[in-house]
Amino acid sequence: MTKINKQWRLKARPVGEPSADTWAYTETELPTIKDGQLLIKIEYISMDPAMRGWLNDAKSYIEPVQIGDVMRAGTVGEVIASKHEKFAVGDYVAGHNGVQSYAVSDGTGLHKVDPNLAPLSYYLGVLGMPGMTGYFGLLKTGEPKAGETVVVSGAAGAVGSLVGQIAKIKGCRVVGIAGGSEKCQFLIDELGFDATIDYKNEDVKKALKQTCPDGVDVYFDNVGGDILNDVLTQINLRARIVICGAISQYNNTTAVKGPSNYLSLLVNRARMEGIVVFDNIKEYPIAMKEIAGWIQSGDIKVKDHIVEGIETFPDTLMMLFKGKNFGKLVLKVEG
Repeated sequence: MTKINKQWRLKARPVGEPSADTWAYTETELPTIKDGQLLIKIEYISMDPAMRGWLNDAKSYIEPVQIGDVMRAGTVGEVIASKHEKFAVGDYVAGHNGVQSYAVSDGTGLHKVDPNLAPLSYYLGVLGMPGMTGYFGLLKTGEPKAGETVVVSGAAGAVGSLVGQIAKIKGCRVVGIAGGSEKCQFLIDELGFDATIDYKNEDVKKALKQTCPDGVDVYFDNVGGDILNDVLTQINLRARIVICGAISQYNNTTAVKGPSNYLSLLVNRARMEGIVVFDNIKEYPIAMKEIAGWIQSGDIKVKDHIVEGIETFPDTLMMLFKGKNFGKLVLKVEG
């Protein structure tokens, strides 16, 4: 029986939210690999907010996905055929091989992973790009010190949940901002956050004053918009604001809403700095080793949200922007 490669390609650049018109679903026969290539059967595909930015034809830290191309995405899977000296059949590899069920690769950007050390989905989350983002963004750019107050938005997501837990390991007081009482309860009961703010049901500005009576020393921002503006009113002298993302703004059809309270940075001699995870690529092994140790010791708990079936990709991706994911969102290729 001929194996079929199911693929989602970019059909048209979206204005605002991606829709059915954004994507083209195709099925093709598997190509024959050449010397120096390998064939990967993809098992899990990472769903990340950054994917929305990759659809825009604009200057960024990475080239946009081109019309007609398979949608870019982090993946993990098994090598099922190889004519590459560094990869053998049966190896498991992680990389950016796109929203498809099989991928041909020349090995560029691939690294081997061990399914016996951690579940495969972890290599797309806590041991993958979101994990590296949280680790380096907090420790290198946020520079938290014991006793400081760290506030994290998008706190129940893949990056935010890790940032909060690492901040606790470093001896900080941690306040997480998330949507809904279930997520907020999880952050306190399961992940050990000190306090939470439910942005869907609370006045964020007022809640920040109550939960951060000594002000905010580090703010790790995943959402932008009004929440960033509110946090800026509560920052301390020499505060560090880490700009990781702005998920509240990604599907805007109007201009991005910037902070109107930015003079607080001047008054408090504070620093606001953007981060791109790929800048730290040479240090990934160090971070992965330390995070894996924390998982093993029980200091870090992991929550994955797995949706089955590559056919569900367009709807699954949109879960990120509607706040419907609880933990790291991963698409399992076969339902």
